[in-house]
Amino acid sequence: MGSPKPSNSGSPYIRPEGDHARHRWEEDNLKLSNAHGNLATSFDRSELTARLSSSPARSIGHNSNRPELERQSRSSTPVKHHDTHGDLPDEEIAKVVKMHLATGSPASSYGTSPHSYVVESDDARSFHQLPGGAITHGIYKYVENVEQEEARRKRSQSFSLPRGEPSDPALLKLRAPGGFRRHYVYKQAIIKGQNPPGWMTSSFVDFLALYGHFGGEDLEDDEGDEDILARIDEEAPLLPGRELEPVQGTATPSKAVFLILKSFIGTGVMFLPKAFSNGGLLFSTSVMLLIAGLSLWSFLLLIQTRNKVPVSFGDMGGVLFGPAMRLFVLFSIAVSQVGFVCAYMVFVAQNIHAFIMSVSNCKTDISLHWLIFAQLFIFVPLAMIRKIQKLSVFALIADLFILIGLSYLYYYDTFVLVTRGLGNIEWIINANSFPLFVGTAVFTFEGIGLVIPIAESMKEPEKFPKVLTGSMIFMTVLFTSVGVVSYLAFGDKVETVILLNLPAHSAVVNSVQLLYAMAICLSIPLQLFPAIRIMENGLFTLSGKTNMKVKWQKNMFRFGMVVVCAIIAIGGSNDLDKFVSIIGSACCIPLGFLFPPLFHMKAIAVNWRQRAGDIFLIVFGMSSMIYTSAITISLWTSGGSSEPSMRCIPVD
Repeated sequence: MGSPKPSNSGSPYIRPEGDHARHRWEEDNLKLSNAHGNLATSFDRSELTARLSSSPARSIGHNSNRPELERQSRSSTPVKHHDTHGDLPDEEIAKVVKMHLATGSPASSYGTSPHSYVVESDDARSFHQLPGGAITHGIYKYVENVEQEEARRKRSQSFSLPRGEPSDPALLKLRAPGGFRRHYVYKQAIIKGQNPPGWMTSSFVDFLALYGHFGGEDLEDDEGDEDILARIDEEAPLLPGRELEPVQGTATPSKAVFLILKSFIGTGVMFLPKAFSNGGLLFSTSVMLLIAGLSLWSFLLLIQTRNKVPVSFGDMGGVLFGPAMRLFVLFSIAVSQVGFVCAYMVFVAQNIHAFIMSVSNCKTDISLHWLIFAQLFIFVPLAMIRKIQKLSVFALIADLFILIGLSYLYYYDTFVLVTRGLGNIEWIINANSFPLFVGTAVFTFEGIGLVIPIAESMKEPEKFPKVLTGSMIFMTVLFTSVGVVSYLAFGDKVETVILLNLPAHSAVVNSVQLLYAMAICLSIPLQLFPAIRIMENGLFTLSGKTNMKVKWQKNMFRFGMVVVCAIIAIGGSNDLDKFVSIIGSACCIPLGFLFPPLFHMKAIAVNWRQRAGDIFLIVFGMSSMIYTSAITISLWTSGGSSEPSMRCIPVD
């Protein structure tokens, strides 16, 4: 069987009839004669044989799998032969030669050979599959390389990518915690023709995603991710409609401010008036400003270190100091979150107790211990939630209730000062209990676990230091004003939870107490989530997606964690101010004042000023932790229990 050849090699040209056709035939022959030397020198038999032996076989229809061809077309430019064989450029030569090759184009009216092997355009590129393809391999490849080089030059003139950034979005931010998962979800949304989600902060309630990346750790449970694949059906396009964009933060500075305020404002502000009473007005105000400034400094050091070592808080310790430091950081995060949960449970129990006493006219007195255990019926089911975004409704309601409570507290404090004057105030320092204030102040400003995820969520992360500084100034004014004004209004009669100083039989006060207690109650699952996930990641190697035994083991572990928190809360319920202080001193100080300067000194500090600042923070943190913890424990063990005061007075 004869081998199909380019149409000019099968039979001599038939001179067409007509002046116009004859003119085109002569013009093409002239071009071919100029290109003849080029083709003769470029595609001799020995070269063709060598190139063919190293070329993989190709199949018709698989035109997208051409590794050799793509390497040549992307990394090199076809050799210019026209310098020695004529004045025609390669593009013109290839155009003329292609007219006589086997392509999917309709046969030319002026030079068609009866032996032409006409195939579909896509299959024509697989010229190895043509019978006799070894003879004409070099010619086909030459034409194809020239065409691809010309197309590449046209694209380069109309489209360019910024230098220094990879064109594949999969290479961007994959080192960040959860980077692979975020990129996967983003890509699946593109394939389905849906709008890709923003990173963490596309809506109000997406604040919850920050707790899924507490301390920069990837704490999201991966159960259910396979459902995304199941939703890809035959209706999904094979190719995305547009090029994937890199997954990046979307939060503006104003949204970042909002996230910071939501992260820091909780129950701590309600403990401050009692803390001011423990410390004295001048001492407490001064230390409050000092703790705020040092906390901001420490946060900024952590962000600087994060820019140099772009990993999570725990992994940062592992990279700089080894696996033991990573475990220490994660342990501190988990313990501090458990401490917050225990303090919150006592706070909720005390407010619910006051509410019940008020509405029952002091006739129904339920023990705090039972009120704490009763919360298990709420927290155990919520602790089983794997996807933290499902708690969005609770978080939104909690924020609204906290805002209402703070607003009414400001109003009532001002009312008391105007109508009753100042309370019994310790103006300078309370020598008996001032160490308690330090732990409570640190407890109030503890939020370092959310600093890294908020910074990552910003569209322009370089603006985060200014945003954080402004937010810290605002929160310092807010916290200090609540402590000062409430202490001035109630003096030494101030309660551990300032809401208990509000009038007992007021319907408005009862509503505010109940709403604030519900707000903190709904916030407890958010505080418990990072602790549970950190400990689960350490205890369980399997996710439980397909293993029901592992899943139920995790469920029992979560149930046990909630019960342990309730037991600890019962132990500290009678001395909530000391309990909060010990949490701040022993659990929060290492996270806020030890790890960030230690990591900064190891990774960034290059001069004596930077090292001196880091050492100062470390010494301050160590001394404060040891001294305040020891004094608080001493006061707790020697002072006996102090039941919350009974503010309820029966109304006849």
